[in-house]
Amino acid sequence: MRDRRLHLHLATWLGQWPAAAGLHVVGSWRRSRPAWDGRLRPAIAVTAGASTVLSVPPDRVAAVRELARRPDRLLPALPAAVGLAGWAVHDDVFRWSVAPAPLPDVGEWVPPTTVGLPAWLRLFDRPVLVVRDDRGRYQAGVGIKMHDRFGHELAVGTVPAARGRGLARRLVAQAARRVLDDGAVPTYLHDRGNTASARVAEAAGFADRGWRSFGVYPS
Repeated sequence: MRDRRLHLHLATWLGQWPAAAGLHVVGSWRRSRPAWDGRLRPAIAVTAGASTVLSVPPDRVAAVRELARRPDRLLPALPAAVGLAGWAVHDDVFRWSVAPAPLPDVGEWVPPTTVGLPAWLRLFDRPVLVVRDDRGRYQAGVGIKMHDRFGHELAVGTVPAARGRGLARRLVAQAARRVLDDGAVPTYLHDRGNTASARVAEAAGFADRGWRSFGVYPS
């Protein structure tokens, strides 16, 4: 483990970390309670090398362990196994950084209730980092998902007209520095097919170490 904060985050967020090789299904009370945005995250897994820890509600551990005996069926059947058959399964690249790229700051921290912000930024309960044009119109922004005191996940979005100007990477690097200053490790997840998000992450100093996160949670 390269950073103690990451170790503490994963142990807290998942309920166990690290683990030996193979898939380990563990129970955590966090999977049964609302997360940072008031919504459930009933199944979350992180894979590092040959080891995967899959965190589910304690009362679902037995069912998911039985399902895991058939790895080819695990992802399609996981929502039903945690009691939410209609939910989607996500399969993401998991990144983190303790050395964000030294890009210049570009955004300002504002309340998530600020007029003109997109709906996804209004989900946050603490300041968000945004760029606005000279007329005050929203261009790009980052919100911080505070999963626990040790790990804070960054989410970024840019309006189509403002893309290609490097705003997202500068915002992510700026937000990552704030997370580190607060004593946590910044993480960044994105769909494995999202090449634009991957480029932002790389440019902001979040290398792809081959780690993966999958599970049942809102988009």
